[in-house]
Amino acid sequence: MTKAILGFENGVGIVGKHFGAKQAITGELVFATPYTGYVEALTDPSYNGQILLFTYPLVGNYGINYDDCQSDRIQAEGFVIRELCDHPTNDKTLDGFLKTQNIPGIWDIDTRMVTIMIRDEGAMRASLLPSTRGSDADVKRAIDLARSAPDISHLDLVSEVTCKEPYRIPGKGKRIVLMDFGVKRNMLNNLKRRDIDLIVVPSDTPRQQVADYKADALLLSNGPGDPMQAKNGIDVVRELAGQLPIFGICLGHQIIALALGGGTFKLKFGHRGANQPVLDLRTQRVYITAQNHGYAVNLEAGGEMTITQVNANDNTVEGIRNEYLRIMSVQYHPEASPGPHDLEKSFFDEITGTVRNSF
Repeated sequence: MTKAILGFENGVGIVGKHFGAKQAITGELVFATPYTGYVEALTDPSYNGQILLFTYPLVGNYGINYDDCQSDRIQAEGFVIRELCDHPTNDKTLDGFLKTQNIPGIWDIDTRMVTIMIRDEGAMRASLLPSTRGSDADVKRAIDLARSAPDISHLDLVSEVTCKEPYRIPGKGKRIVLMDFGVKRNMLNNLKRRDIDLIVVPSDTPRQQVADYKADALLLSNGPGDPMQAKNGIDVVRELAGQLPIFGICLGHQIIALALGGGTFKLKFGHRGANQPVLDLRTQRVYITAQNHGYAVNLEAGGEMTITQVNANDNTVEGIRNEYLRIMSVQYHPEASPGPHDLEKSFFDEITGTVRNSF
């Protein structure tokens, strides 16, 4: 069996077993904590530019269900797991899925050790390198490859995942324009179920074109990378604020904060998983949310928003709103529906209800 090497910019090199496509890749290595959902995570555009590590030890046991895909391809650069199941409950294996998408993976390594290292030192540049014998020379090559990789903050990843042309998902309800920074299919499905007349536009769509759709609201989607790279999205929100209701999820939430005078910063290792507790400051109720982001909103430097929700673990901003401008956004993914008492219904019902009631 071919070996693989996981190399890190801090000089650590780990030899494991290879699966998936035989190619060398680089990216920012991050970890995610859900027990299930590897298909959803791998195809989530927010993981573009990153090597994804699952902390749950057994992955691949239920095979591949293409209905779970959140986009039309695997978006993560590579996949890191502890144990690979090659006899799943259906005939579509994780190994075969990665091979068809030309994505490499590594397994049979101590993912707990890697997770602790990332927790202590922060997300870092890494490489995944197939190797015949896992020699010391190949380990050094993998480390050098990781050190030569670009910083994710300097990359325009949104342009790689946004739609190329506008498209419409017709409905009988109010019209919403969705700016696609890497939208997940679950988000589109939530809006379709509510019979929204949805127009999805690329991330570089200018303000006037957005305004010409005469929509009842604007929704900014999730997406990968540093929100500072989404310059057009920031400009569109700044120029349309107060003219129509504006909503945001994840990267869209960060874009809204930047447009209204706030700031963002890079988290040490990010929030990625289906178990992040969010405290609603208005009701004092805690919800469990699904999250996938490496940056967070900072309103201490300014901004015209009120903080409505915070992360119960580290007090980072999870929800903001401005009643006067009719703007509201959240950092988590309400469309992921992580549990029976989550925020999917309240968030999307508020979008559709708020559109009708104009705040």
